[in-house]
Amino acid sequence: MLYAHSPKAKDGITAQTYRDHIQAVYAGAVQRAMGASGQTVFASLFNDAVRLAAEFHDLGKLDPLNQAVLSSEGKGRLPINHVDAGTAEMLRRTSSRAAMVAALLIYSHHRGLPDFSELQQNQLRDITVDESLGLTKLRTDRFLDEYVNAHEGETDFPIASSKVSYQSPKNLQLLSRFALSCLVDADHFDTSANYGQAHPSPQVHLRPSERLKQLDRYVASLKSNKEDKRNQLRGKVYASCRSSNVPRGIVACDSPVGSGKTTAVMAHLLQVGRKHKMRRIFVVLPYTNIITQSVDVYRKCLVLAGENPEHVVAAHHHRAEFSDPQSRHLTYLWEAPIVVTTAVQFFETLAAARTGTLRKLHQLAASAVFIDESHAALPASLWPIAWKWLQSFRDEWNCHFVMGSGSLSQFWTLPEFASPPVQIPELIDEAHSQASSEFEAERIHYQSQSEPLDLDQLVDWVDRHSGPRLLIVNTVQSAGYIAMQIKAKTGRRSVEHLSTALAPVHRERTLSRIRSRLDDKSDTDWTLVATSCVEAGVDISFRTGFRERSSLNSLLQTSGRVNRSGEYGAADVWDFQLVFDHRLRKHPAFEDSAEVLGQLFSEDRVALQFCTEAMRREIRRCGMKSDAKLLLEAEEKQQFVEVQSRFKVIDSNTDVAVVLPSLKNRLRANKHVSFQDLQSGSVQIYSNRRADFALSPIVQRPGVFEWTLKYDKFLGYMAGIIDNVELLDGGVAFA
Repeated sequence: MLYAHSPKAKDGITAQTYRDHIQAVYAGAVQRAMGASGQTVFASLFNDAVRLAAEFHDLGKLDPLNQAVLSSEGKGRLPINHVDAGTAEMLRRTSSRAAMVAALLIYSHHRGLPDFSELQQNQLRDITVDESLGLTKLRTDRFLDEYVNAHEGETDFPIASSKVSYQSPKNLQLLSRFALSCLVDADHFDTSANYGQAHPSPQVHLRPSERLKQLDRYVASLKSNKEDKRNQLRGKVYASCRSSNVPRGIVACDSPVGSGKTTAVMAHLLQVGRKHKMRRIFVVLPYTNIITQSVDVYRKCLVLAGENPEHVVAAHHHRAEFSDPQSRHLTYLWEAPIVVTTAVQFFETLAAARTGTLRKLHQLAASAVFIDESHAALPASLWPIAWKWLQSFRDEWNCHFVMGSGSLSQFWTLPEFASPPVQIPELIDEAHSQASSEFEAERIHYQSQSEPLDLDQLVDWVDRHSGPRLLIVNTVQSAGYIAMQIKAKTGRRSVEHLSTALAPVHRERTLSRIRSRLDDKSDTDWTLVATSCVEAGVDISFRTGFRERSSLNSLLQTSGRVNRSGEYGAADVWDFQLVFDHRLRKHPAFEDSAEVLGQLFSEDRVALQFCTEAMRREIRRCGMKSDAKLLLEAEEKQQFVEVQSRFKVIDSNTDVAVVLPSLKNRLRANKHVSFQDLQSGSVQIYSNRRADFALSPIVQRPGVFEWTLKYDKFLGYMAGIIDNVELLDGGVAFA
């Protein structure tokens, strides 16, 4: 008997046979590959490469020295690199293009995709030297035929295609990422299932025609007897999006805040999904806090009778990606027909080289994608390469994209972003767009406080304005200190706090309480202190708004949370600056955009029509060309690790830190925890502050940590930071 995985007698798990594992991975990988490649012109190359990689990915485990470990409960690494044999077998099939791609997949299925510049010497082979065993490559070559013979004795697969000539995609880098995703997802799932940690997810299909009818009924039920101007505009926007006949590709939806984009664009995506046989719909949002609201709406309007809402519309709040076998089942996968995720998770998956991150990528093929508030989705320097990816997804992977915003910066018309600059179709006709813009001009007046304010001055100044008040600042740290100061001065009822310092479960409860208070028209003398997580996409409406200076787009987005339906007639949104100290911290990412916003105020050009001009100035100030060029060059040279390293939506790695005591106990006791539970009860902490904040590893689940400082439902993890002021000495702003 030959084995692929060791037994765990204490858990009642026997060793998994090589035959069982290879057959399961082969079946799973092929199924994923065929779903992803569909009718693409390069489907033969893609599918054959995945087939070969799945069949031979663990060939080296058949070495007798490896079998001695796998057949027992011995701990430790396999003495022979088991990846090298499958890679070698593919490389000697030099006449097959699919085998060459498969060699890369096998080489990468644990370590991730490599930088090709590092492969000039070893060409995907293991050239390490063991003191007792010698050069790994030579040992593999010596016994390779024996491995293959043993493999053929254990398996009975269809003969892989012997085609010499394949049609290839223009973007081979994306093909490599997609193919590795299919292999790794099948491999990780079967390994976790073997150890009793993963179970098949329900197969729920998009069913676009049925969901569109359900959406129509939901929207009709929302119509108010009071047909005011805002409701009339929402009805026209919905009808315009639903009936749009723009071709599959990349389109723009420039519609002001409060115009009903959440449901209107979904109607369009369902129409596209029906016409082009899409598998999934993705909604990509700039901030984690918007996810819960959007998911709630979509579950109300898209779930059909008898369906589990969580299986239809999935929420992906923050990174939960693990390669360790003990934690793989906690990895978040894009398996639902409708996935709501953040721009960080979406775009960093496209750029990934790591297997844990890439695992879900194959689900994106044949999808319709709404990138909401696209102006805030990425730093400017990342858009040139991201734009090329979106074009490749459109051209080669049957995808459709809607670029949406209430303050849309048309960056694709700027040569710094798109080469050459392009014009893309508009989803909403010009007449409806103009009517919405006129309403916006009547609804909000933009003001600027000329003098910077310290903490005490800010609290006093904000308190003098009519409430309820919305105060948005640039860092989690500043929000925590301001909320604490208001509470100390005027009591807990006078302030609410909302930022990513709170775990999703507590952000949801806080947002629910905020909505209840806003519904109570007698409850007006209070302030919500928040970060940018509420400036876009959250359906709340305050009397007066305040936004720490950051960018024109952010200021305009904040106005969408003030006087949202014109219920106050006209309302003010204030721009202000802070006097920074150890409590109120400057966010370095906004230095250029804040300077540009100051210029626009002095020129009386703070309005929707100047968004693209603001972006043009920001780019020319920060000189993004060098960063963008390096990324494009790295992608062209297949420097996968370099691209992953440089493509950071948030310029720091983070750890998953669990804050709920009950969740910590379940993880430490090896009890079942779903990825939904992990997302809901944890926060993201910068990895470079792991020691500063005394994060404690949960050894039973490698890669998962415990938050050990103070945490409460008002300030979240900032309660522990503020209690330990010395942690702030490093000068880090918690953004």
